[in-house]
Amino acid sequence: MSETIIYLDNAATSHPKPESVIQAMVAFMREVGGNAGRSGHRLSIEAGRVVFEAREKVAALFGVRDSSRVVFGQNATEAINLGLKGFLHRGDHVITSSMEHNSVMRPLRALEREGIELTVVPCSREGFLDPEKIQEAIRKNSRLVVLNHGSNVVGTLLPISEVGGICRNHGILFMADAAQTAGVIPIDMDKEKIDLLAFTGHKALFGPQGTGGLAIGRKVDEKTLQPLKRGGTGSRSELEEQPDFLPDLCESGTPNAVGLAGLRAGLDFILGVGIEKIRDHERKLTARLIQGLLEIPGAIVYGSGDAEKQCATVSFNLKNWAPSDLSFRLDEEFGILTRVGLHCAPSAHRTIGTFPDGTVRVSMSYLNTEDEIAQTLQAIKTLARKGA
Repeated sequence: MSETIIYLDNAATSHPKPESVIQAMVAFMREVGGNAGRSGHRLSIEAGRVVFEAREKVAALFGVRDSSRVVFGQNATEAINLGLKGFLHRGDHVITSSMEHNSVMRPLRALEREGIELTVVPCSREGFLDPEKIQEAIRKNSRLVVLNHGSNVVGTLLPISEVGGICRNHGILFMADAAQTAGVIPIDMDKEKIDLLAFTGHKALFGPQGTGGLAIGRKVDEKTLQPLKRGGTGSRSELEEQPDFLPDLCESGTPNAVGLAGLRAGLDFILGVGIEKIRDHERKLTARLIQGLLEIPGAIVYGSGDAEKQCATVSFNLKNWAPSDLSFRLDEEFGILTRVGLHCAPSAHRTIGTFPDGTVRVSMSYLNTEDEIAQTLQAIKTLARKGA
């Protein structure tokens, strides 16, 4: 077993985290530790300040003018469930794509059994979506379109700006799943006409696991939103009814303040480096990986094949190798950590033609290096020769 590790599973969770993220979380535990919004003493107030600053930074990143419309939760999955279950009712029609993660597909299938109508618009074998197909799928009772911004399987970017414009023209809500793109690709909710933006903190935002949320656009009436849970918020304690204002409407229970301290530091890291610089570095790594894979006999690369049209996630297979065996050997012999299988996105794998075996997925971050990609390509070449 290799003693060195090259971590290439950043689409699942980013690793390593910037040192500043670790330090911020340790400092919170040692020096703060209070329960945000639950008491009037100095440590509770300081914890509340940490949460508020994290909310402000998320709002700034996504162009949300009122930070109270950023609702924190555990992850993008919880945020997607809030957006779907909070706004949809029996008889509503929802449109999505064939490239979605199960965080979208599973709640939609459950809602379909409860009387929601669902249309899954097919994407191309490369993972691209034609916005006109969204236009064609709209019905009189269409209420919501939900799409991922970047595929967690092949990285392909979907046309969220164009779809946002279509939805706005038809008076339909548009929800974008930015789990793979938040922190890597600039997102402005107003400009791209996104009404609901689900994000996670533990991937490209460099925060810890257990952080994420839903950003709610200014055109959305929060009075129509049903929260996933109800309980203590630290506000309006005299009432036995849930507060009807954001973010308290959707944030019951003690917040993950130590996690949000880490997320705040992750956002500071991103803003300090600059999203464009991060994107440029990841684009170069992606282009190098795709080019190198295409030069290996027996390698099959899925998706766009163009680093400009995707985020830093690449799926491939190798002739004469089962994906699971290849990923295992990369780990055991070379210390290269990838993810194998269906990546919680069976519909996407059916779209690209890799169901049920799946693919080997390589997903990079800003903290990966060109030398690591070169070592990875050399390892795959070595295994390709062994399997020939």
